[in-house]
Amino acid sequence: MDAGQDTATAGVDTEVAVVGGGPVGTLLARELALLGIGVTVLEQLAEPNGISKASTLHARTAQTLDRRGLLDAVQPGRHVASRAVRGPVGFHFGALFDLDLSQVVEEGPVIVGSPQAWAQEVFARDAARLGAQVVPGAELVGLEEHADHVSLRVRSPRGAERTLTARWVVGADGARSAVRKLSGIRFLGAGPTVAALMGEVRLLDPAGAPGGWQRTPRGWTLLWTNPYGLSRVCTYDFRGPHQDRHAPVTIDELRGEVERIAGRPVPMDSPAWISRFSDASLQAELYRKGRVFLAGDAAHVHFPAGGQGVNLGLQDAINLGWKLAAEIRGWAPAGLLDTYQSERHPIAAAVLHNVRAQVALMDPDPRTDALRELFSELMHFDEVNAHLSAMITGTAVTYGVGARRTDPLAGRLVPSLPLKTPDGPTTLAELLHGGRPLLLDLAGHLGLRTLAAPWADRVDVVTATAASDAWGTGALLLRPDGYAVWSALGEAADAEELRLALTRWFGRPARPRAE
Repeated sequence: MDAGQDTATAGVDTEVAVVGGGPVGTLLARELALLGIGVTVLEQLAEPNGISKASTLHARTAQTLDRRGLLDAVQPGRHVASRAVRGPVGFHFGALFDLDLSQVVEEGPVIVGSPQAWAQEVFARDAARLGAQVVPGAELVGLEEHADHVSLRVRSPRGAERTLTARWVVGADGARSAVRKLSGIRFLGAGPTVAALMGEVRLLDPAGAPGGWQRTPRGWTLLWTNPYGLSRVCTYDFRGPHQDRHAPVTIDELRGEVERIAGRPVPMDSPAWISRFSDASLQAELYRKGRVFLAGDAAHVHFPAGGQGVNLGLQDAINLGWKLAAEIRGWAPAGLLDTYQSERHPIAAAVLHNVRAQVALMDPDPRTDALRELFSELMHFDEVNAHLSAMITGTAVTYGVGARRTDPLAGRLVPSLPLKTPDGPTTLAELLHGGRPLLLDLAGHLGLRTLAAPWADRVDVVTATAASDAWGTGALLLRPDGYAVWSALGEAADAEELRLALTRWFGRPARPRAE
């Protein structure tokens, strides 16, 4: 722990306690540790269970991870997805496989296969390397907020309790979040209407099983068959929610549900795990309450249509990490922490909305057939494809960054391009690996460097030349998450607008040191 951390954590056990050691919690811990913040992750499980219910990273999440140098690492195996966008990339909306995601992606890869458990391990390992502490077998059972810290009561697997103090707490502990409940934050939305099962089992006749997505008048079966090991099996029952959402699932229940929906026996045994879930659509009323924040499934839950859930959570982590670090370091402008709610809450609300639409389209009742056929036809119109693909990939996300004039890049994630700097070739994504704000001077404006000098303790200034003029500007100011807050328009007001953007997002300039 460096001197800055020692000073920051005086009087508390840790600057930030992240409750939940899943991919969202460990990525957030990695973000904070990268910036020198003392962070402790409290994970209820004594050891990882290895279960990966999610495995899809969409374009915006891939782009975001690339800006931290993590994109290759979260892809298991020797082959990683190409950054190039080549040819159509098919995907579905409401189980209608008529989308081409590539049409809305400026910077690839369009989609990445990354099992949740693998990504979680990558983030946790790197967070620990950077100084974060990950504490397994730590169940949160009490939370009390004070004026300048939060007290957390934590229980071990053997029942022993201890108190941990932190300046800030982030609940990344899933849909049943203890942090959310103990903080009294309301979870609002629509209750369940669909009863779903999912598990990994051995199929005794994989060649004869109804592979892929199958819709019948009785529901849906989804089977990803593996003739050499365990297969993923999922069922959707639209007759109503589970009578007991938390009851254990047996292999007999899963086998019987597959048979009921498919209309024939599908032999299976040897389950590794089976779980039940629903289409409940719920969102935390507040993402921040005092010194407590929520991220990932603790803040929003929905039916897993389109693989959007873990993507939402990982982007929550990247959005919150640098802002919380800025507050702890003392340079955050007033209201910066509140932008976490104002930016991320509407994004999740929009995802919950599109997922409810997908659930409606998936209704197995034959009366829905005509709607599905019509919707499938509409998806082949370029405008419809672009609209739906942007929803799924997250590439539609922009933030209101308070620019006073029309700036075509402000609020957007700026696509990464190759760059030449005095230190050698690089890319925009690589310049953001350190998690710091970046002022990129593409035209050799010495005045920009002088103007930004008072922010040198928190903003990197890099002079470079771009391989192309795709950005259409001579200078850019980026937040640590890669979103632009200012670009040069070649106007007399450029310098004053840059000064305003630096102050608005990165605080007042540092005072000159006394000689």
